[in-house]
Amino acid sequence: MPAAQPPDNEIQRLNALNEYRILGTKPEQSYDDITNIASSVCSTPIALLSLIDTDRQWFKSKVGVEIQETPRDWSFCAHAIHSSDPLIIPDALMDDRFRDNPLVCGDPNIRLYAGFPLENSKALRVGTLCVIDRVPRQLNDKECGVMKALARQVVSFLELRKKSINLIESFCAHTENNRMISTCSYCRKAQDKNGHWMHLDKYLSLRSNLNFTHGICDACIEQHFPEVLDAWQTEEGRN
Repeated sequence: MPAAQPPDNEIQRLNALNEYRILGTKPEQSYDDITNIASSVCSTPIALLSLIDTDRQWFKSKVGVEIQETPRDWSFCAHAIHSSDPLIIPDALMDDRFRDNPLVCGDPNIRLYAGFPLENSKALRVGTLCVIDRVPRQLNDKECGVMKALARQVVSFLELRKKSINLIESFCAHTENNRMISTCSYCRKAQDKNGHWMHLDKYLSLRSNLNFTHGICDACIEQHFPEVLDAWQTEEGRN
């Protein structure tokens, strides 16, 4: 059984995967929805969101199997990440690369494999969204179109996750060394390392990528602007 060789950009690819910090995380509904849709649209008993790590493929989401990962040497998806195009094997028993694969000879008895690469904007492919059947068959054009769209959606979720992590780290990197913010118990201003006090939103804006809009909460309107509250209540009474 010939195992897939690492892509030429393997170091960059693994770095991109690690930036998502998703390996080993718990199931999430957004990803489970995608694998369920893939399984339903393609009428396959198995659908996987597979991420290719150094020596394993790990399933962030799965339909139809219980295992959480397999060795990378067994992975169909490790072959699929060599190209931006889907890898579709109508019958694994008829393909020299896979006929002796433990996943073909034993459970889950793969016959059809259709893997759609998860490719980021730098053409780095961190894994696949794939569907698997236990009987030989093909996917039609409509099924392939839906799978490509779902794979793009997975990448969007991963990129959003990375941006959220980077935003948090950007803030933490600009706080004081003890990761603590000194705030006034009364006016809620924050004190920087030079002893200067400023409103918390300004403090955070200077030290992160956060932006703020401003309004007045109900409690502050009641305390500081009772005449405005009275006017609102009078207007509501008229209506």
